[in-house]
Amino acid sequence: MEVLVALAVVAVTLGAGLQAAAALTRNAQRLGEVTEAQWCADNQITNLRLPEPPAFPGVGDIDFQCEQFDRLYLGKLVVRPTPNPNFRRIDAQVRDVDGVPLVTLSTVIGRY
Repeated sequence: MEVLVALAVVAVTLGAGLQAAAALTRNAQRLGEVTEAQWCADNQITNLRLPEPPAFPGVGDIDFQCEQFDRLYLGKLVVRPTPNPNFRRIDAQVRDVDGVPLVTLSTVIGRY
């Protein structure tokens, strides 16, 4: 009888350990995807600031694609006006190919 109880305790413990390991694996994968999506968003915003003089985008939405480590990410630059006409608010929204939102990076870019 004691052996059966011990086996039941071991089985429950192993089941909990497997669930914890699976959760850690999913979290690590999600962290990698979010980090890569952050790089994509940051690269798109940096591309607006690189030209000399920096680009001053018009108001509207701009779709883009980005590939990081053989993964494709879909994104959208959402450009909105601010109360000061010399500035634009830009939100870089990145999602995976299934449409799941991963990250949104916001900044303000000036005309000069």
